[in-house]
Amino acid sequence: MKTLLTAILFLALLAGAFLAGSWHRQDETEKVHPSEMKSPSASAHAEHNAVDEADIDASSLPSGTVRITPDKQQMVGVRTGVVEKAAVEHFIRTVGRVAPDEKLVYRLVAGTDGWIRETYRNDTGTLVKKDERLASFYNPLFRTTQYNYLSVLGSSLGERYDAGRRQALAPSQLATLDIKTYVDALESLGMSKQQMKELARTRQVTDDVFIMAPATGFIIARNVSPGQQFEKGFEWYRLADLERVWILADLFPVEAAGGPKPGTKARVTLPDQKKEFHATVAEVLPLFDLNSQTLKVRLELDNPDFALRPDMFVDVEFPVTLPPALTVPVDAILDSGLRKTVFVDRGNGFFEPREVETGWRHGNRLEITKGLQEGERIVISGNFLIDSESRLEMAAAGMYGTLSKDPVCGLDVSVNKAEKLGRKSMFLGKTYYFSSEDCKTQFDKNPDQYAKQ
Repeated sequence: MKTLLTAILFLALLAGAFLAGSWHRQDETEKVHPSEMKSPSASAHAEHNAVDEADIDASSLPSGTVRITPDKQQMVGVRTGVVEKAAVEHFIRTVGRVAPDEKLVYRLVAGTDGWIRETYRNDTGTLVKKDERLASFYNPLFRTTQYNYLSVLGSSLGERYDAGRRQALAPSQLATLDIKTYVDALESLGMSKQQMKELARTRQVTDDVFIMAPATGFIIARNVSPGQQFEKGFEWYRLADLERVWILADLFPVEAAGGPKPGTKARVTLPDQKKEFHATVAEVLPLFDLNSQTLKVRLELDNPDFALRPDMFVDVEFPVTLPPALTVPVDAILDSGLRKTVFVDRGNGFFEPREVETGWRHGNRLEITKGLQEGERIVISGNFLIDSESRLEMAAAGMYGTLSKDPVCGLDVSVNKAEKLGRKSMFLGKTYYFSSEDCKTQFDKNPDQYAKQ
């Protein structure tokens, strides 16, 4: 009887436990949101993706290639972009110095010895007009030359200049001379044509010969003072016509190599001023400045208001269009100092480290001269994480096998992996290992060339 009661009690407890479990499962099912419940199709899709990932063969990828899951890429901000080939338009900005146009600079030099008798109000920097008197000087030769000049102008002049008859030439000698001889003589001594015309008109010999401005311009050098004695060849004044000036802009050789060509238009601005000018690159070769290690590129422009003065500094902006080239963002390249690396997106989350060679850099774009092809997709953001993962992969490859340098593609190759895939070649008793079949094929076509490298 006692045994029967025990069995009935056990069955009652078992039935109660079953009913309680059923009620708990139903309650938990009702608490789950419909969007969180996995349908049979979703489960099948997840299982399919797991199979696809398991089926991916990464054995043909170079050493250092890593796989980053989509969730991890999103978390660290990995972004990719396509390598494109296009012409690059940019601006080169530099500093320039204003200089007078050498063709419009006038040096007033003494044609004989003499003394400065008088100077006028024309300090350095003064704007003077053409044929304006700058100073006067004296030389005893002027009187004799003037007498002879007046003598050949008319025979009646001999009666009017009694004081000068002793120094004048005889009439028979004067007849054989051309008047141009004395005109040239007076010009060589420093007399202007304007003063010679005045002499011919007044028939009055003067002791003062005037230094005249040959053109309208600014005095940029003044070396005279009253009573000063000078010798032949002495520079009295230096004038510059500033209606047209030069800009000497500094460019580094790498900028000038692909930079502005003759005829290029450039924008010139005065710092802290709202003044803009348009200059043209001259048809001359740049001059190299040893002190600054830069090339002096010459620009020419009109300066009608004289806003630009010699030795002023200006800002210069050159527009430059470079021929089509492969370019990538600067941030896409990891530069260790010894090598430059980018990560190529090989699909399915795999990223291959690729050593590249670079050319010019302008702004945020860098030219790729070797290592990439147009249309390849590379990492342009978040590549530091991928680089750390790649280094761990390479370290692991170094632990489990020796690394060798691919002589064709320049990549580090796991010897064990290359042996397994048959990517090796023998040449002159040495074994070479390769990161891909293409690299091995190129080596086999010309092994001597790559072996020397």
